Amino acid sequence: EGAAHLADALRVNTSLEVLCLEQNNVGPEGCRLLADALQVNTSVKVLQIDQNNIAPEGAAHLARALRVNTSLKDLNLRDNNIGPEGASHLADALRVNTSLEELNLRWNTIGDEGAAHIAGALRTNAWLEKLYLGRNNIGPEGAAHL
Repeated sequence: EGAAHLADALRVNTSLEVLCLEQNNVGPEGCRLLADALQVNTSVKVLQIDQNNIAPEGAAHLARALRVNTSLKDLNLRDNNIGPEGASHLADALRVNTSLEELNLRWNTIGDEGAAHIAGALRTNAWLEKLYLGRNNIGPEGAAHL
């Protein structure tokens, strides 16, 4: 319910630049609502949605927003259980996004498979400047892709 109210406000707000939602139980459905709003919002530059158990489904929703949003510069998804599937969704978005400069994916168990997805996106994305992948169970195979 809280995410729905926040999403409604984001659709019309033109001044908010930083939104921190750390540890708020946003979950996949809350991500869907926020992603819908981010598709039209042009002011939010920083979104911290770490530790919200958004899962791969939530990552898919945010990836949908990243495909069209041109204002978001910094996205923190630390510790959200997105796994390799969520990394794949985000990688697809990174291939077309031209505004995101910083992405934090620490503690998301993306593993070697997720690292390979992200590495593939980095081959075409020339805008991302900072990428945090610590504590993701990335072994030698995943590291080789990066």
